Amino acid sequence: MTPLRQHMIAALQLSGKGERTQESYVREVRLLAQFYHKAPDCITEQELQRYFLHRKSIDGLAPASMRICYSGIRFFSQHVLQRDWHTLSLMRAQTTHYLPAVLSVEEVRRLLAAATPLHNQVYFTTVYSLGLRLHEALSLQISDIDGQRLQVHVHRGKGAKDRYVPLPAETLALLRTYWKTHRNTPWLFPATGRDQHHGLTAIALMSRSSV
Repeated sequence: MTPLRQHMIAALQLSGKGERTQESYVREVRLLAQFYHKAPDCITEQELQRYFLHRKSIDGLAPASMRICYSGIRFFSQHVLQRDWHTLSLMRAQTTHYLPAVLSVEEVRRLLAAATPLHNQVYFTTVYSLGLRLHEALSLQISDIDGQRLQVHVHRGKGAKDRYVPLPAETLALLRTYWKTHRNTPWLFPATGRDQHHGLTAIALMSRSSV
């Protein structure tokens, strides 16, 4: 391992960068050195400009990849070589903006109807119809469902705040039907096991990874 590489890794660790970020930054400096076939501390600012242009125009890197390229080389130049080149302060990768894919109500209904097994279908229907986050729906208890007022008490939502949300009558009927399949107390969505028959005695919730 070269002294420059050691110095950069030490600087990255001191900065608190994550392991994947450290690997990405070191890789970008290595690619720069390979491009010019010389040590990265011997590369001039003009060569650096041409390299960035090549990566964007010839290699066709996506904006996210260009940001990693800029950031890795900027970190190396500023924290290892102690260079504060003007080029590095100007480099910015344009953010790509995509329009979200918006499903129609009928498309959502078809997707929910196709979900299997039953606990997944009920869970995602609850998330969609009540506008809940994943963990909020997973943590629902039987006592949170107010069938008379048609509302649900959501505990510790965003910002650790409680709130009440409207409960559609169709969703209430579906939740009641589903609860009869496991009759767990207190959880509405208990872990049912691989054979789907352990809901009554389950003491854990459905796992976030499974849903």
